[in-house]
Formats: sequence, C-alpha cells, structure tokens
Amino acid sequence: MLKQRIITALILLPIALAGFFLLDGWAFALFIGFVVTLGAWEWARLAGLEAQPLRVAYAAIVALLLVGAWSMPVVAPWLLGAAVLWWMAATVLVLNYPDSSRYWGGLPGKLLIGLLILIPAWQGLVLLKQWPQANGLIIAVMVLVWGADIGAYFAGKAFGKRKLAPLVSPGKSWEGFYGGLAASLAIALVVGLQQGWQWGSLLLALAGAALVVAVSVIGDLTESMFKRQSGIKDSSNLLPGHGGVLDRIDSLTAAVPVFAVLLWLAGWGVQ
Repeated sequence: MLKQRIITALILLPIALAGFFLLDGWAFALFIGFVVTLGAWEWARLAGLEAQPLRVAYAAIVALLLVGAWSMPVVAPWLLGAAVLWWMAATVLVLNYPDSSRYWGGLPGKLLIGLLILIPAWQGLVLLKQWPQANGLIIAVMVLVWGADIGAYFAGKAFGKRKLAPLVSPGKSWEGFYGGLAASLAIALVVGLQQGWQWGSLLLALAGAALVVAVSVIGDLTESMFKRQSGIKDSSNLLPGHGGVLDRIDSLTAAVPVFAVLLWLAGWGVQ
C-alpha cells in the first residue's frame, strides 16, 4: 500500500503542479473542471447512483454547469454565496449526524448537495487564478489546509482523547483540531510578520485563516458523513493507494470558496 501511494503521488504531483501553476485562463478552468468532473462521478455513487451510465450522466451535467459558469462570470458571487450557506448548513448536519440524514432530501437532495460542494470550489479556484498574486493565493489556501492536516495528525496522535465527531469520523479528536488550527495560524503569523503587515491586518488575517481551517475540517467530515451513510470506504479507486479524487480534495472544496469570499470582502478581487 505504501509503495502504491508513493508511486501514485510521484506521478500525480508534477501533473498537479503544472496544472495549478503553469496554466491560465480557460486552460486552467478546464484543468480544474476535469478534476471536479471526476469528483462528480464519485459523488454520484455516494448519493446512491450505482449504475455507471447514471454516474456518467451526473458528471456530464456538472461539466455543462461549469461551462455555463465560465461563460457567465456574473454568477460567481451567487455560487460563492451558496457555498457559504451550504457549509454553514453542513456544520449543523455533521454535528447532528445520524439524525440529520433525514434532512438530506433523499437522492435528489444528495445530488444537489454535490453541486453545492463541487461547483463553487471550481469557481473559487478560477477567481483566485484571476486575481493579483494568483498562484500565491492558491498556495496560501493549500498551505493552510495542509498545515492543518499535518498539525492535526501529530497533535491527535500525541494528545487525542476527546472525539470531534465520533459518529462521523471516529479517528478525529478535538485535540487534533486544535493542533491543526495552531499549526496553520503559526504559518499565517510567520508570513504576516515577514510581509510586514500592520497588527490590524494581521489579526484579521489570522481570524480569516482560522475560519478557513475550521471549514476545511467540515469539508472533510462532510464527505466522511456521506461515505459512512453509504457504507463506502473510499470515494473510488481512481488514485491507487489514495482512494478517490474526493478523498484528496474534500477539505479544499470547503476551504477554497470560503477563502475566496473572505478575500472578495476584503476588496482583493476589485480592480
């Protein structure tokens, strides 16, 4: 398994880095759209669509919606706003699982939730790529999420006792969450000090970073919740040793749109 994970990572890493940082415009949107479409194919199974033609049809619908969003930039604020509302609702659903499953709306509701998870994440990345310091912004949100994951792993291993969401993901603890949050905030603090940010700006940045990290955890837990309900361990086997695409991007699907909204509110995308 470890050998498989390493081989897959060595193959995918240069492709991912090239796609994220060397592509621009429609090519970048297409690259991210391909990843999101694969995620949609996986989500269809989590939602309850077992037949391959139906899963492909759902992925095709998502791809068409992405094309529509690209051709109509005016919908971007609405997509990001919908994402913020969804992740607020998802927090409540995760904390109240399994009772909350009655509110998912069955198959239609779960398919709609997939749209709320995937399409705004694509839109957020496309916007980040268009804004000043585009690649730097993408690196920033990824480092926040990865820093939280690494910090949570080590803090959870060393101190984890109180379960964060035992009915959703028994391996996660509050101690791990706090450790991940501390790691990401430390990274943000170091960057802010190096950039010479004023204390007011630094405090706002730390608050924003904390919110992004918290919602990234909800993104992870949300996919775990749907996998648990479906009795599925991995979203697919597309990435040998790593599970599926959703298993790798679940935290980012939540973090990216919220990160983009915070920057937008701060006037970052206003030219």
